[in-house]
Amino acid sequence: MPHTLAFSIGEPTGQSWTQIWELLLALLLCSLIGLERELKQKSAGLRTHTLVGVGAALFLLVSKYGFTDVLAQGQIVLDPSRVAAQIVSGVGFIGGGLIFVRRDVVRGLTTAAVVWMSVAVGCACAAGLPLLAVVVTAAHFLVVYGYPPLIRLATRTRPATSAVRVTYRDGEGVLRTVLELATRSGYSVEHAVTERQPLDREEEDEHGRTLVQARGLIDLRLRLVGPRNVNELLTALADQPGVVAVETGDVDDRTE
Repeated sequence: MPHTLAFSIGEPTGQSWTQIWELLLALLLCSLIGLERELKQKSAGLRTHTLVGVGAALFLLVSKYGFTDVLAQGQIVLDPSRVAAQIVSGVGFIGGGLIFVRRDVVRGLTTAAVVWMSVAVGCACAAGLPLLAVVVTAAHFLVVYGYPPLIRLATRTRPATSAVRVTYRDGEGVLRTVLELATRSGYSVEHAVTERQPLDREEEDEHGRTLVQARGLIDLRLRLVGPRNVNELLTALADQPGVVAVETGDVDDRTE
């Protein structure tokens, strides 16, 4: 007798309206999480989080219902939690691809953790735990939007660590000026690294002969501890003679 699909709520066939509702709930909740990442222009956004969450939900449904024909034979015993365990470990490959290190600054940890949470939300939906899935989704928004103001409030009086990069012309005594200016602005230099960038420039002498003078630019990377707002210091550094470029990166956000 041919097998027919049964779309009645509550029937444990694995292909009823119950499972479709669980997949749709996973789609909705993971889309909300992914939308938040998309608005913040993270490397993994709306599509990634939605696909990962719904895929995890489907894997869990396959684990729950996909082997009923084998189990019906009565000679094989399967552990349905094995697929769920493999989902948790398998998503680590995606999370690992979102984490990268640039100039001793680690980025992408928060986004990787959110992908992991999207998988958990999808699994909870597929496991028939919609309330827990909704609560965890709400907790995600509480953490990403509610915690930063609390952290800023709690650490307002604590000195911050800022990364500053200054590019200047060599041979003009700029390094001493930069360090003195940072010290006078209330910062202490925790770490400093310089790197030379050679630059050839052609000039003419008084007789019209071409001279090649090897001049160079110096990249100075500083890790400063002091006031959180470094804009005034950056403005003062940019106005110094011999300074070519100034940029900064917030070390406190290195795990985002």
